[in-house]
Amino acid sequence: MSEVVLQVNNLSKRFGGFTALRNVELHVGAGERLGLIGPNGSGKTTMINCISGALFNDEGTITFEGRDITRMPPHQRANLGIARSFQIPKPFRSMTVLENLRVPLEYAAHARTSRRRIMDEAMEVLELIGLKDRANQNSAGLTQVDMRKLELARALAAKPRLLVSDEAMAGLSSSEVDEILEILFALNKRGVAVIMIEHIMRAVMRFSERVLVLDAGEKIAEGTPKEIVHNPDVERAYLGE
Repeated sequence: MSEVVLQVNNLSKRFGGFTALRNVELHVGAGERLGLIGPNGSGKTTMINCISGALFNDEGTITFEGRDITRMPPHQRANLGIARSFQIPKPFRSMTVLENLRVPLEYAAHARTSRRRIMDEAMEVLELIGLKDRANQNSAGLTQVDMRKLELARALAAKPRLLVSDEAMAGLSSSEVDEILEILFALNKRGVAVIMIEHIMRAVMRFSERVLVLDAGEKIAEGTPKEIVHNPDVERAYLGE
């Protein structure tokens, strides 16, 4: 097994009397592609909020590269190398595409970036993502798919070891889904481990090396895409008895 980048042990999270997560275990290896799926309300968003620091879990521990980050605030997790892209992109609309990338380079990746190379590195990311020709365009004028690309570019500019991609393909056409998939594959080839949260099963099964399934706050299955597709517990979770 490859080096473990992220280790989540016995994670539980409650909101009043509602238990959103119950004793969930999760790990991600260096450079691994992990799919995280489950029906609506299964706990996926709560899980990634706990991993990114947007929420603190009530029980359990989260370790990143051997360091306990369970009570660490989000900006410190980003500085360590955890990046997250959001389902609804929220770029700085008054800034150009290039300027949007300067923010994570200067703040989230400052320890891994020479200030003299910030503009060069921003352009390198835009070239990888396919937005180099829009570098000086105001971000508010981007199309939906280009907005998703910019969201991934901003995450990549933070120089993560782990990227959490939260429904980056929601609402996109089939060809646009393929564009985003190719970007995620390219990021992964650069050594970035990826957790993909996605409802588009075609994308999840093509991208993931391993898939973890949540239902009602608990892990009900884990395995290769082929194993998950034929798992009766997963079928019941999605389709009912």
